[in-house]
Amino acid sequence: MIREILRILENDARASIKQIATMTDSPGAEVSKLIKQAEKDGTILRYKAIINWEKVGREQVWALIEVKVTPEKDVGFDAIAHRIYRFPQARTVYLVSGTYDLLVVAAGKTEHEVADFVSQKLAPIEGVHGTVTHFVLKRYKEDGEILEGEEEVKRQAVVL
Repeated sequence: MIREILRILENDARASIKQIATMTDSPGAEVSKLIKQAEKDGTILRYKAIINWEKVGREQVWALIEVKVTPEKDVGFDAIAHRIYRFPQARTVYLVSGTYDLLVVAAGKTEHEVADFVSQKLAPIEGVHGTVTHFVLKRYKEDGEILEGEEEVKRQAVVL
């Protein structure tokens, strides 16, 4: 049941206990207990809204940064990833397969701010051997949500 509850919350963090209980055919008290436990043990890290900031005139510059590193003895890529994800500009850090080892999603107010992050903070880290920065020119969809244009139908029609 917890997996069902988590899927519901992942798709709509505003779903109420009552709505989730109805959707899972479970008692509200049990749903509430499971959610509180998931929050306590770190399964649910936080609740998030996806916002199209361009609609309110606050633009951000986003970049995807490929990072080539040398893994450290006994800790592999984890120690370098830890140093990188502690920077506020690093919004997401992934270990990936392919030509590069880490993919960093970074954000800043300007291209210059992101460039400074790469050149002054990221590239000088011991073990980082190269970076390739791709600036995001336009965001169409984020975390499953279309940011502009035609909206997808999210519910199936009920046939009686």
